[in-house]
Amino acid sequence: MEEEKLSSVAKRFTASPIQKLSLIAQQCNAINLAEGFPDFPAPLTLKDAAISAINSDFNQYRHVQGVCDELARIAKKTHGLDVNPLTDIAICCGQTEAFAAAVFSVINPGDEVIIFDPSFDTYANVVSIAGGVPVYVTLDPPQWTLDTNKLLKSFTHRTKALVLNSPHNPTGKVFSEEELDTIAGACCANDCLAITDEVYEYITFGNAKHISLATFSGMHSRTIITSSLSKTFSVTGWRVGWAIAPAYIASAMRNIHVRIADSAPAPFQEAALIALRSPPEYFESLRRDYEAKRDFIVKLLVDIGFQVQFEPQGSFFLFAELPKSCTLTDVDCVEELIKRAGVVAVPGCGFFQTNSSKDKRVEEDRSYQKRYIRFAFCKSDATLTSAAQKLNETNFEFLKMH
Repeated sequence: MEEEKLSSVAKRFTASPIQKLSLIAQQCNAINLAEGFPDFPAPLTLKDAAISAINSDFNQYRHVQGVCDELARIAKKTHGLDVNPLTDIAICCGQTEAFAAAVFSVINPGDEVIIFDPSFDTYANVVSIAGGVPVYVTLDPPQWTLDTNKLLKSFTHRTKALVLNSPHNPTGKVFSEEELDTIAGACCANDCLAITDEVYEYITFGNAKHISLATFSGMHSRTIITSSLSKTFSVTGWRVGWAIAPAYIASAMRNIHVRIADSAPAPFQEAALIALRSPPEYFESLRRDYEAKRDFIVKLLVDIGFQVQFEPQGSFFLFAELPKSCTLTDVDCVEELIKRAGVVAVPGCGFFQTNSSKDKRVEEDRSYQKRYIRFAFCKSDATLTSAAQKLNETNFEFLKMH
């Protein structure tokens, strides 16, 4: 058989639920609230900058040192971090590649990596490719709180790194200063590295504020920050991301990046210079617009019968819960949303792991893992209004509370 020629790694991976559902959305012309990409235009100044770069023939392999200089300036201004732009930054093809380069730089086969559950599945997949062992620490619903005891018990002598995504996909949780202090203390006590995904750093609501784990005592020298242009500037297809890390790790990441991708897209790196110099008003407008979209989709889903016990504090996702009276699973419910209303979302089960607890003596009720659906609200007002019309016109009797 031809499949026998595939590697063991390749055999483990199939199309993700998000990819499959997005294909279904395209085939049946459904409104896509599954994938986390904006369907509205990117800022005009960025597009003009990219066009100008192409017209100026910035079309070959390129490393734009100015991007590193700007990132170092922002790290100092925003987080108070001293970052050497010549040694401490790796520019990659999006946050995804930056995260992978980080993992490949520090994880050996058998090393354990702590991941909070639920989580974006890329983290565990990349750790597995590197030969590492994902160790899951559950965040407790409905507020997705971090249990300190669970975290501390998850560390062993094999623990090499911890992954932190805040603001968090899929829940919209922003880890509090107290939780971050606990995580930092545990990392320092166990001589553990941290790899952070901070792509939603500018998208927070109300009193919630993003704080980088690297700012806590003892963490600057053991944290690899990854982020990108994608979410902040609505350019998920441009693939310009970065990592800020101790010099020896950043150097290793650059060496890996060169051998996999060589360089991030040259004209978009030039445009990144314009993006990173955006005035404070841009980021406030971004936050305000997404907060309005969040409020809109929360009301919409509550009105048709979903439970929203936790409003997103950040990111552009809502993790809505099926009411207790609903006997359908999250997968069944998503299929009904597509068939009845022509709206597609993501079943929450794709973000949960089945064996989250290291302590096998602890029996946790994980039935909730099939009770959530993720909706992306990074869509135009027209798209959200159209989705609302379709959902309001459909009878979802299986969602109604009795």
